Amino acid sequence: MYTEVLGTEYSNAVLFGQVHQLTVDTYAVQHAGEPHPDKSVDVHLCGLHLGLEKGIRSPYIPPLLQRLATEIDDWPHYEPPTNTGPLTVFDVAFSDSTEDHIRTVRDWAQAVWGSWSDHHAAVARLVSQHLKMD
Repeated sequence: MYTEVLGTEYSNAVLFGQVHQLTVDTYAVQHAGEPHPDKSVDVHLCGLHLGLEKGIRSPYIPPLLQRLATEIDDWPHYEPPTNTGPLTVFDVAFSDSTEDHIRTVRDWAQAVWGSWSDHHAAVARLVSQHLKMD
């Protein structure tokens, strides 16, 4: 399902520009845990922080994540939550329209990001420290 959702986003500039990075980051952190390394989970948590908390638009997030990936040598471990919310990529895949897809991705991202709330402050500090963002 995930690859089908990505295909839909790649074929639609509106979707790609508005929510693609949220889709990638949300899917990654919803499936965190073994065998995903801390760096991968952390980068995607930072992506959700940048998109949802800082309001940075999807196309502008990857260069910031690349900076983090090259600057940070020692990645912290954030224990994944036991419940990452009621929505999954399946809900996105069965969206009826472009607008529904965008809304569902945003709702899914908010739910998954919310499930990681124990780590929000630490993720914010990591981003702030390395990207000089307040």
